[in-house]
Parts: sequence; C-alpha cells; structure tokens
Amino acid sequence: MRLPLATLEIFTAIARHGSLRAAADALGIKPSTVSHQLKSLEDQLDTALFIRTTRSISLTEAGRALIRGAGPAFDQLSEAVESARSTGHAARGTLKLAMPDFAYHLYVSPILNSFCAKFPEIELELSLTDALSDILGEELHAGFRLGDRVAQDMVAVRLTQPLQLAVSASPHYLTARGTPMDPRDLLEHNCIRYRFQSSGQIAPWRFEAKEGPYSVQVQGNLITNTLPASVDLAKRGLGLVYTFGAFVAAEIRAGHLKPVLENHLGQTPGIFLYYPREYRGMMPLKLFIEHIKQQRGSN
Repeated sequence: MRLPLATLEIFTAIARHGSLRAAADALGIKPSTVSHQLKSLEDQLDTALFIRTTRSISLTEAGRALIRGAGPAFDQLSEAVESARSTGHAARGTLKLAMPDFAYHLYVSPILNSFCAKFPEIELELSLTDALSDILGEELHAGFRLGDRVAQDMVAVRLTQPLQLAVSASPHYLTARGTPMDPRDLLEHNCIRYRFQSSGQIAPWRFEAKEGPYSVQVQGNLITNTLPASVDLAKRGLGLVYTFGAFVAAEIRAGHLKPVLENHLGQTPGIFLYYPREYRGMMPLKLFIEHIKQQRGSN
C-alpha cells in the first residue's frame, strides 16, 4: 500500500489539535476536506482512528498506535523541509571549494582570517588540487580555475586580471650554470617540469615572439604535480621553474630566486571562481565571493 502522506498529515493535525475544525484551520484547508481525507484514511486502513461524539473526538487504540509513529515522523519531515528551505540562505552552513595550490596561497589564504572572523558559522572545506575538479560529481559548491578552463555551463566570476608568467632560478644555480638569455638556451639547463594531475601531460613552457607564441620542449631530472613543490626545488638550486610571476614574487623580493627571460614571457588568463547556476542564491558562496573581491580591492 502506498504511504498516504497527505491524509496522514491531516490525521496528525486532528490528533494534535483535538478537532477537525482546528486541524483545518492549522492546515489552511476546508473542514469538509479534513473530514473527507480522514474517512479515506480510515477506509484504507479498514479501522476507525477516532471516537467521535457531539462534544469531543478522541483516538482509538489504532489511532494511538498510528500517532506514536506518525507524529515523530512528521516532525522530522517538517524539520527536513525547513532545513532545505533555509540551507544556503543564511550566513551559516558548509561551503566546499576546490582550488589549485597556487590559488590557495595567493588568493584564499590571505583572506581566511578575516572571513572566518566575520562569518564564524560558515564551515569552509577546501579541496586543494591542481586537477580539473568535477565539482558536481564531487559534491562541491565552487572551484577556482584559469579563465580558459571554466566550463560554459558554469557561472564564472573574475577574481584577477591576466597573470604574468615567469621563469626563475636561485642565484646559486645561475652562478653555477649560467643565465639563459634566450628561451632556446633552456635546452642546456635543468628545468623543473610540472605534470597536470588531471591529464597526466607535462605543462609546456610557452614564450612570446614577434612572430607569435611558441613553446620550448625543456628537459630536466625533476617533475612535480604541485607548484609549491616546484618553487621549493628551484629555491634549493636544483633548476629553473616556470610559473606565475605573482607566485614567486615574494621569493624574488627575498633574493631566494632571480627572474630570467622576462622580455620573452607573456600572460595567461586570469583566475575565475566558478559554480553551477543553481548556487547563485547560496548565501555562504555569495558572502565568500563578496569578501574575496573586497579584500583584493583593498590590497
């Protein structure tokens, strides 16, 4: 027998409010509808659920058995409906984000203290990966990606302008191996290469010329799949690293790395935060986007 949820709701209201009319008022329906639905439920169960007199209505044994199970069940259903109604519409709840290491270090880490202090009831879950995350399949709410990698069916919010690329190495490495003056000189150097986690391909080292962009098939004895590790290896004097200029700017200022080939490097699309259209009204996500844009604008 199919579960008669509508009639069970009416039965529960009658039991709790003590009359058919009070149940009708509570549910916002006609008393005749309450009476009809109660009779239908009793017919389906083939038993009386209430004892009716001209002055009162009381539960039968069968009715008491039903309310013991149906009452708590409808309380849980009501809570679930209210939870679904409120989820994402208040400054609380869970926000799950996927991002590459470099996006975390450059754009998310600096704003976490202020965001968590301002919105302590929002729980952030950060999935740090350079793989192209399937945010729907992985039940995430949003992700960070370079602009040219955002799927067309997602909402994309620009967080940065195009990013300048950079090649750098430690002063110790350049003293020992010499400074490349042309990108093709890299063929004589140890280059720390990066392997994409999603495709397994080695990232190309691209450069700019009057004739247009071109790539150099660099070689080396070190390959990583995270940019922080690549930069660390370069700081240790183990080779040249190719990455975003902003990601090595602090190391260059500190003298740990030195840029080379600056006149031969172009830009890559900026960073976008992307999410499914269905999450446009999700309050924790809206607050996070507003906060990160405000903090970036104030820096």
